[in-house]
Amino acid sequence: MIYLILFLIVIASDQLLKYWTISHLALGQVKILAPHLMSLTYLQNNGAAWNILAGRQIFFLILTPVVMVVLIYLLYRAPHKQYFYATGLTLMIAGALGNFIDRVRLGYVVDMLQLDWFNFPIFNLADTALTVGIILIFIDLIFKDEKG
Repeated sequence: MIYLILFLIVIASDQLLKYWTISHLALGQVKILAPHLMSLTYLQNNGAAWNILAGRQIFFLILTPVVMVVLIYLLYRAPHKQYFYATGLTLMIAGALGNFIDRVRLGYVVDMLQLDWFNFPIFNLADTALTVGIILIFIDLIFKDEKG
């Protein structure tokens, strides 16, 4: 049940921030949140991370559901005590679905989070969930290897 709640919080937060961004910022507009730390910059990404494979929406519309089915299966089969692993899979599913909703609804993914202290591509909450999910799975794998 906790994983379902986490999933719903990530999806809702991601979609609400994207809706706010589209409603309140012009394309390319920057709104400073914390000077020299973080700002919002509305971008439309029709590719994957860092806009790789730009313009290949059909590819992502086919690939994402396949990946999500695999991740849901892995979550279903996850051992009961592997909290990092299950949380990581939940975040990855939510992140994939958050960006998939954009692709279906808008034809592109809404990106808006910009780190002003570090030269890094603009991203969104779904991207963050995917990244944190991958990190948690790696942590689980490291600890699993240490246990033997």
